Amino acid sequence: MRVISGIYKRRRFDVPRTFKARPTTDFAKENLFNVLNNYIDFEEGVTALDLFAGTGSISIELVSRGCDRVISIEKDPAHHSFICKIMKEVQTDKCLPIRGDVFKFIKNSREQFDFIFADPPYALKELETIPELIFQNNLLKEGGLLVLEHGKENKFEENPHFLERRVYGSVNFSLFR
Repeated sequence: MRVISGIYKRRRFDVPRTFKARPTTDFAKENLFNVLNNYIDFEEGVTALDLFAGTGSISIELVSRGCDRVISIEKDPAHHSFICKIMKEVQTDKCLPIRGDVFKFIKNSREQFDFIFADPPYALKELETIPELIFQNNLLKEGGLLVLEHGKENKFEENPHFLERRVYGSVNFSLFR
């Protein structure tokens, strides 16, 4: 896993082979952040939420690019520990890894974010409900952006908050505002 840009640019972290999580590919991540730079200036006091954080690839990228605060939600204990290890290694206090259930967090959080990234398992049966849950629970600040990573079979164009879809190989990102 590699950090693409920012203060930790080119840093590599070895993801244990036993992990089930599939980190967003460098190719997809780099292209996504090229698009996101048109929507968000990550160095302008941005607060971010990384749902289904997995290896923490997106969380460390957000911290590296200057986010003020990143909350990473990951249920798997080994993955959560790995995210904590990465953040300790780079000596940052800008990321708060939380071990917990994403859906409980969405339901109970009273905080709003400038940017939310969600990378659920593609086979998750509740995947299609995630954008609406985030908007129903008012987790995005006014003008905030949600990015959902998903498989090619998921379609969100009918969602009233849908902005655009980007496809990089087998990786699909839907953007919502």
